[in-house]
Amino acid sequence: MRVRDVRVSIKNKEDLFHEVKEVWGRLERGEQIKKHEGISFENIESMRKILSEERLRILKTIKKEHPKSIYELAKLLSRDIKNTFDDVHFLAKIGLIELKKTKEGREKTIPKVNYDRILLEIPV
Repeated sequence: MRVRDVRVSIKNKEDLFHEVKEVWGRLERGEQIKKHEGISFENIESMRKILSEERLRILKTIKKEHPKSIYELAKLLSRDIKNTFDDVHFLAKIGLIELKKTKEGREKTIPKVNYDRILLEIPV
């Protein structure tokens, strides 16, 4: 099995703007751009709010237990279904969870984590 990573980085607005400007210039010159995916935060405090201990526990549980629904995930975590639902949909919105709808019997939403690690990059 191939190991897949998600990159999380800390970049202020100036660094992000510089990176976009650099990529745009390379595209205009016809150069090939290596695709990379990731999530950037402006500072470590905002990252901590988004990737809280509870949300990281959700990611780990999905990866390890492969729940067949958000309801099943909430039971595995011993959490309220609404709070679990909200966190799962938020993590899906930022790209850390994939949601798959299924209509086997009753409609369910299956959460999936399709990577093995989250790598944190902090410029110094």
